[in-house]
Amino acid sequence: MNLKTPIIPNKTVFVGEKKTLNYEAICVFAATGFFLDQDTYFKELQVVKPASNYDIENNKIKNESAYFKWHYSPIERPLKEIVEEFAKLFETIIEEQVKNKTVILPLSGGLDSRTQAAALFHLGNKVNAYSYEFLNGHNETNYSQKIAKACGFSFEKWKVKEGYLWNKIEELARINQCYSEFTHPRQMAFIEKYDQMGDVFSLGHWGDVLFDDMSVSDNLTNEQQVEILFKKVVKKGGLELASNLWKSWNLKGDFKEYLKTRIGCLLGEINMPSNANAQIRAFKSLYWAPRWTSTNLSIFEKIKPITLPYYDNRICEFICTIPEKYLAGRQIQIEYLKLRMPALAKITWQEKRPFNLYNYKNNKFPYNFPFRVFDKLKRTISNERFIQRNWELQFLGKENEKELEKWLFENDNFKGLINEELVKAFYLDFKNKDAVYYSHSVSMLLTLSLFTKNNKNEE
Repeated sequence: MNLKTPIIPNKTVFVGEKKTLNYEAICVFAATGFFLDQDTYFKELQVVKPASNYDIENNKIKNESAYFKWHYSPIERPLKEIVEEFAKLFETIIEEQVKNKTVILPLSGGLDSRTQAAALFHLGNKVNAYSYEFLNGHNETNYSQKIAKACGFSFEKWKVKEGYLWNKIEELARINQCYSEFTHPRQMAFIEKYDQMGDVFSLGHWGDVLFDDMSVSDNLTNEQQVEILFKKVVKKGGLELASNLWKSWNLKGDFKEYLKTRIGCLLGEINMPSNANAQIRAFKSLYWAPRWTSTNLSIFEKIKPITLPYYDNRICEFICTIPEKYLAGRQIQIEYLKLRMPALAKITWQEKRPFNLYNYKNNKFPYNFPFRVFDKLKRTISNERFIQRNWELQFLGKENEKELEKWLFENDNFKGLINEELVKAFYLDFKNKDAVYYSHSVSMLLTLSLFTKNNKNEE
């Protein structure tokens, strides 16, 4: 079989067999929420690399060669010219991807899906849009509804409800094969709603990474970049969980140093010394996007075909030519929206609320002070708990606790992988010490429990 992988793959292709557990890789997964590079749960099983040509026979890689390497080759030209280039390229890609089909468009109050909305409106596609928000959370669908109305798209809004996960967790585990924790893919809450909405998804994943800088100095050393990436990828409580698992499995050395060394080696292979922002973006696109962002695309694809304009090879190649000064602060998308559809630019940018794309630079003291005071006061006087994260709806409360404890303490296969006292310690810290800090650890333990059930015949 000949295989050519995209620069940013939207599917995970496995080669090899499930045989021997890869404990080092599982520790990295526990710390970060995704497997690094070609790692999987098993030593003999690996995923293929991005931007590569493969010759695969009998489930083994015979030959492989890279056809693209991330680079920083900026071509100086005015921002206006860059925006016009982007407009032509982005709209061409979307037109090729969705053709004359009815598009299902997830909308948010950010810029990526808003930019897609402008392009789809300009192209004249029929679009059915939707958005969701947390029960008792911030009114996120408000911005999306305004975007859909400005474009004339049909629109549905939903609420992520308490405890939906437990009726869907085993199906989700089969779909993403336990390569992601289960509270992140909130789209699973509405999986039964998508089928009648249209023909094809247009998804806005990874636009926020490609079309922004990494908020670091351009001249950072590789060692400094390793420190930044380590802090970015390791979740709260993740290092503690991974280190405990490392020791319990009697692995050699120190987990923290192991992970930093892995990051350093992968960063060194990219070898873009001229610009730290570009190199960190390349690292995230090589190792974060395919193994974290792409993992749960399979949920959408289970219902309808998916398209991802920001994943297109031509967008990646385009980004390599853009001077960093024009990527900083999302300038290209902002100017595109002002150019193509000013009505969308006037709608509040959720990240900079209450400001829009014309006045968002006022999101600083004293201009944003009245809004911040009012927003905090509104949440303070509310009688209901303000929900900011999905795990609050899926893990907290008596019924949720009962389901969570069933998976953590009543799965004999899981007990064979991780010491029950270790699991109990992290769960009690989550309940009694700091739920926010230990929520990731509990999510990862839950994921590993489902993994052991689905792979109970493996080592």
